[in-house]
Amino acid sequence: MAHLIQVSQIRGQQFIKREMRFPSAMKWGPGNRGGGTIMLWEGRLLFRGVRYLSQHCTPRYQMIADLLKEEDFDLILLQEVYSEKDYLFLKRALSHCNPHSHYFKSGVIGSGLALFSKHKLLDVFLYRYSVNGFPYKAFHGDWFAGKAVGMVVVNIGGMVAHVYITHLHAEYSRENDAYLPHRVAQTWELVQFLRLTSAAADLIILGGDLNMHPSDLGIRLLRGYTGLVDCYHATQNFQGCPDGATYIPQNPFTSKSELETFPNGIRIDYILFKGSATLAAKCDSFSTTMGCVPGQPFPYSDHEALSAMLLAQRQQKKQEEEEAMASSELLANLIDTMNEARTEVKVGLHHVEGMRHTAMRMGIMGLALLLLEMLIALVPWLAVSTEQGFPRATFYLLGSLSLVTLVLTGVLYIFYSTQVKALHSTEEQMRLAVLRLQEQVTSRGPHSR
Repeated sequence: MAHLIQVSQIRGQQFIKREMRFPSAMKWGPGNRGGGTIMLWEGRLLFRGVRYLSQHCTPRYQMIADLLKEEDFDLILLQEVYSEKDYLFLKRALSHCNPHSHYFKSGVIGSGLALFSKHKLLDVFLYRYSVNGFPYKAFHGDWFAGKAVGMVVVNIGGMVAHVYITHLHAEYSRENDAYLPHRVAQTWELVQFLRLTSAAADLIILGGDLNMHPSDLGIRLLRGYTGLVDCYHATQNFQGCPDGATYIPQNPFTSKSELETFPNGIRIDYILFKGSATLAAKCDSFSTTMGCVPGQPFPYSDHEALSAMLLAQRQQKKQEEEEAMASSELLANLIDTMNEARTEVKVGLHHVEGMRHTAMRMGIMGLALLLLEMLIALVPWLAVSTEQGFPRATFYLLGSLSLVTLVLTGVLYIFYSTQVKALHSTEEQMRLAVLRLQEQVTSRGPHSR
């Protein structure tokens, strides 16, 4: 029995074009337990996602709701829905076509992750990444969002699908990427979360804005370790932007300075999938939207929409050994990727340790200055003359400065300590994973293929 599965992803307010819908004859239902369509829409709704700061926020949400009501999606995954008011608006608008939904709450302003489904949600869970940028870089905002991965379990016609949605830390500078260690650490946590929660799944689908180019370290680590398949590479039937780009200069909401070296745009949004021992899956077609919405003065979002059609078919149970791990050569490549990832995490760890030491030194200076202020305050009590020799205004100013310095550096020291521990833990997990992979290579021998 074959299962026809349609998956759509959008980061920013982008949507699946109507002509890319799946055949209506293939619907999941009680009388068709062998096959059907799953239409999954995933997207980042707002440019930088903050209500009142995003351009044309209200009309774009209305455009999104109108489109989703016209389409026939089984699953809708959204990113950067930072306002619960906007989520509730969409929940009301989609109550007839996608009555089941969940809003993943995290961080200060929220993870921005939301999911709508035609099918009942069997289980939901949110995992928040342990490293997530820096709170004092407020204009970047990633720390306040509490970046995370959301998981939803749905049963569609007897097939258990684990659907994951995530949004990793942004890359604000390609040349000087201070957040690369954070993004690699987030990718590793995503890898482990997928592996440890998907054992009972017939089908795994991951959609999201990963903020990484296809050849970047994080993508190689994610695909190599989990065996997930990129829809763009898996299909022979692609329609959309050149090279599958999802962040293009033709979109009026994109930053043109970020794309100066990429005239065709960049691909940082993905739909990845994987079958199981009892279910084979492949990508039949894949597409992206291509800029502005016809008849509208602006697009849905700053990123293009993705749409994929997956074909899944039941099969006899495979051997325990996964195909992705069947070759010693593949294992060796994965070990190299893991070692590269460990190096990046160590670089980030060294950087954070340096900032923690700086905060500690500044705290010691603040404490010394505060003690000096206290000694100055005792001088009139110890001297024979009761006359105050130190200007009162200067005394209070320096005292306030030393106290503020001590408090701020103390807070920063605690924050950097948590990051040091998180990065240490990630590096240790990677080290153990590399040892396990090396043992597998050794046990198979040099001629294993």
